[in-house]
Amino acid sequence: MLTGMLALMSAGLTAGAGPLPQDTRGLWPGAATVVRGEHSVVIGHRVPLADLRDLASRADRARRTVGRIWGPVRPVILFPATDAEAAALAGAGSTGGLAAMATADRVIVLPSGYARLSAAGRDVVITHELTHVATGATRGGRVPMWLSEGFADYVGYRDAGIGVREAAAELAAEVRAGTLPARLPGAADFAPGAPRLAQAYEEAWLACRYIAERFGEKALVRLYGSDVGSALGLSRAELTAAWRDHLRRELG
Repeated sequence: MLTGMLALMSAGLTAGAGPLPQDTRGLWPGAATVVRGEHSVVIGHRVPLADLRDLASRADRARRTVGRIWGPVRPVILFPATDAEAAALAGAGSTGGLAAMATADRVIVLPSGYARLSAAGRDVVITHELTHVATGATRGGRVPMWLSEGFADYVGYRDAGIGVREAAAELAAEVRAGTLPARLPGAADFAPGAPRLAQAYEEAWLACRYIAERFGEKALVRLYGSDVGSALGLSRAELTAAWRDHLRRELG
C-alpha cells in the first residue's frame, strides 16, 4: 500500500463517553468513547481520541464512495482495544491477516492489522467493509465469494489512486513468472490464513474491475443480484477465459 499521509479531516466531529447508540450499549465493561462524523459513528474502547476522529473522517469519505456506486449506507464502526475483543464482537474464530471485518450492520476494526496499513490502505479497507454492509455481503451464500470480495475491493480501490501492479503485487509476481490462475477464487481461498489469501483478493478485484471496464459499472452492480449469463451475456467459462486474458495484459 502507499505510505503517503492523508490530511486529517476533523471538521464536524464530536466526541464523548456517551450516550452510546442503543444497539451498541454494553459492548465493553469499561467506558467507551463515541465520535460522530457527518454521517458516521465510531465507538472506541481504550483507543486514542485522535485515532477515532481520523477513522470517522475516513468513514464519511467511504460512505460517499459507496453511495455513488451502490447506494446509502450508515457507517457504524467499532474500534476495540485488542484483536481478541474484535474477534469476540464479530463472532469470528480466526482473524489472521485481517485489518477489519463487517457484520450485517457494522464494521469492526482489528487494531494490529489496521495499524500496519498506510493512510491510503486504511481508506481502501474501510470502504471495502462498508460496501459489505451496504450490499449484505454474500446474502446468505447467494453471491459467490469472488464477486462479494471483488466488488468490495472494486469500490474500495476505485478512487484510491493506487496502481494495479501495486495493489495486486503478489498476483503480478505470479503472472510475470508465467502462472495464471485456472479459475475464479472460491470460498476456501478467502479463509483467514489461506496460503494465497492476498492473491485471492487480487484475482477477485481484477475480475470485477474487468467487468466494469468491459460492460460498465452498472452491469457490475446488476451482477451482484443476478448471474453471469443474465447480466453479462457470457458463460462462466467465457468470463473466466476473458478474465485470464485481462490478467495477462494487466500484470504480465
